[in-house]
Amino acid sequence: MEIFKQIPLYRFLTLCNETGLKKEILDCGAGGDMPPLSLFHSHGYSTYGIELSERQIQLANEFADQRGQQLNIRQGDMRKLPFADEAFSFVYSYNSVFHMRKKDVRIAVEEMKRVLRRGGLLFVNFLNIHDFRVGEGIDLGETQYEQFEDGENVIHSYYEYFEADPLFSDMECLYKEYRVLERDFEGNRIRQGFVDYILRKS
Repeated sequence: MEIFKQIPLYRFLTLCNETGLKKEILDCGAGGDMPPLSLFHSHGYSTYGIELSERQIQLANEFADQRGQQLNIRQGDMRKLPFADEAFSFVYSYNSVFHMRKKDVRIAVEEMKRVLRRGGLLFVNFLNIHDFRVGEGIDLGETQYEQFEDGENVIHSYYEYFEADPLFSDMECLYKEYRVLERDFEGNRIRQGFVDYILRKS
């Protein structure tokens, strides 16, 4: 059995399975060399994804092709999702939504809520202010920075414990975790900080 590195999504998968809702799920930021949509596909979900980067889509499709999966990832912007209202039982964005300014994060979250069915579940996670990269790069204000990552400049927005709560004031929070972890990365000891939400649409 394949073990996916996006460990928090296993909890989300478990909660999704318990709802009894139709197994249709959307990943906002779906690319990469180990796309978590593959995990949901292997559990019988109809999968759909939005990804801005053509290269990341290519990597995800290569991974899926090797496993005989069709993940249905298309190029697009999570701030303007090309789907009807309440199209999906489940929506998530893992390690993706914080790669934009906070004003755009608000727009993206509203789009995710729009395409989520009533009673459906949403997973979103953010970087928190205890991450080792806070303060690096070009300061855009409000703990937002343009930082060099994987050969290009990328925006990272960092959140305090309660800061993202108002984005979900119209939802039921089933789970929230504020995580700070240390690990070895390319020979260095780094500290990473995240805040994870799992929410139900009323």
